[in-house]
Amino acid sequence: MRKVFVMIKCDRGQAYEVASSMVDSIEEVSEVDSISGQYDLMAKFYLPVDADLGRFVTEKVQTLPGVSDTFTIVAFNAFT
Repeated sequence: MRKVFVMIKCDRGQAYEVASSMVDSIEEVSEVDSISGQYDLMAKFYLPVDADLGRFVTEKVQTLPGVSDTFTIVAFNAFT
């Protein structure tokens, strides 16, 4: 599996609705956190290695009502 983080900018007042919608409708989501700064949410997804990341973000994340912008980060290795 490939770990992907997506930072999400929401329309004003929509962060909680977007987070709830994401958890309810996207099976690949692991967790969604509210964050401060330029973006409102950060979501962690686990995708199959052969998944089309661009299609996943543009079709499943960016199309959620209340999402105005995204920034995607692909993780290579986790260190513990």
